Amino acid sequence: MKKVYVLLADGFELIEALTPVDVLRRGGADVITVSITSEKDIMSAQKVLVKADTTLKETDIKDGDMIVLPGGNPGYINLGNSNEVVEIVRFYAANDKFIGAICGAPSILANHDIASGKKVTCHTSIKGLMKNYQYEEKNIVKDEKLITGMGAGHSLAFAFNLAEVLLDSDTINQIKTGMEL
Repeated sequence: MKKVYVLLADGFELIEALTPVDVLRRGGADVITVSITSEKDIMSAQKVLVKADTTLKETDIKDGDMIVLPGGNPGYINLGNSNEVVEIVRFYAANDKFIGAICGAPSILANHDIASGKKVTCHTSIKGLMKNYQYEEKNIVKDEKLITGMGAGHSLAFAFNLAEVLLDSDTINQIKTGMEL
């Protein structure tokens, strides 16, 4: 079973975080939401209180197959300001593990010089930060183990792109059928 950690910081974008959780759990992946604070209760940018499964302090998340970094303002800023998060993202990149980042979250890569040179997309408001990357004006961009999404409106497509690298096609088709897609 594939293990995925979704990192949550106060101000995260609700559908960018929870759509991948939904799709990947439907497919049987072990998806764990992780608060980057000492509290499991995290407030989304939309003022929806979400209880994470665990916290960074409680769990070593380096054993995952993938980490997911949702955007949302100021969620992606809070993720990028966490030394622990940056260390984990560096670890996943250095160890050839999957990284999913959507909306403003690719700025974490840019601000900390992680995976430079890769093809990416991101929210148009931060594309100026992506100078050391091959920015593409696309909804979703995959470059080896890095999967990026443009923004909240593409959360379902982002989630299925994450699923495609972890789950078999029959499972993905079953998920789509169950969701009436």
